[in-house]
Amino acid sequence: MEKISDTLKKFKGRDHIQNRLAAMREEILANEDVRRFIAENKNQVTMKMIDQSLNKLYEFISQIKENKENHTLAECPNLIPGYEPKLIINRNVIDIKYVPCKCKIVADELKSREKLIQCIHIPKEIVEATMSEVILDTPNRIKAIDKIEQFITEYEIGNFRKGLYLYGPFGTGKTYLLGVVANELQKKNIASTIVYVPEFIREMKQAISDGNLDNKINALKTAPLLMFDDIGAETVSSWVRDEVIGPILQYRMLEKLPTFFTSNFDLTELEHHLTYSQRGEEEKVKARRIIERIQFLSEPIMIDGKNKRN
Repeated sequence: MEKISDTLKKFKGRDHIQNRLAAMREEILANEDVRRFIAENKNQVTMKMIDQSLNKLYEFISQIKENKENHTLAECPNLIPGYEPKLIINRNVIDIKYVPCKCKIVADELKSREKLIQCIHIPKEIVEATMSEVILDTPNRIKAIDKIEQFITEYEIGNFRKGLYLYGPFGTGKTYLLGVVANELQKKNIASTIVYVPEFIREMKQAISDGNLDNKINALKTAPLLMFDDIGAETVSSWVRDEVIGPILQYRMLEKLPTFFTSNFDLTELEHHLTYSQRGEEEKVKARRIIERIQFLSEPIMIDGKNKRN
């Protein structure tokens, strides 16, 4: 943007300078935003003040304003990217204050919303899942989407609603549906945590030596909305069942915190899976306790159809 002083240097002689100043003043006073500002402040703005503020007024009208052109933050053409000029009166002169423009506000909101979804060992495409991309090729998938839409519409923080236990064969899009839930809730500024259970369990074992175990478990206990992806795919041990998964589900049941699950097992198969530890030990009562908590927290729905990974 060219300053008035630089522009005036191009003209020699008093008449040229005065003519150029007059032309600039005319251009400035013809600007719709400037005219509106003068009208709104007619009790304070004088022609002397305008003449003393020509440099700032010229800076103002020389910029592409956000309300006149739609663009992303990366493409923002304003003098200060992400900010647009606003005229103010400052010590008897007209000055400029830079405020966030629409593209900056939108970018900040998106960045803030991204932080609402915490993913632990979950691929990027799941984080970006959208309702419009869901394939509705079986009655069960249609039922699942109906339940998801109902949950998203009706759920509010502090008002408990059951999540879903999505089970079925490999590759039918169960994890993708968790991403859909997370992203739709993100639009309502509701935070969620998605956890890939097998990797999470390995991380918990590492956390024992790091002294971080309690912190990691407490983070999942208290997450506003928790999603366990692929529960049952982990190697079963009594420690995993009784010291990690059990306490998390117990806390969430007592505090009535919504929880979602995906699994290749139905609940009967998952109970059998949880009954036997690595050593072959049978502990039906403890396994049944886990299933009862899952049933309290979620509604089972089978997800079938073709393998979407193919």
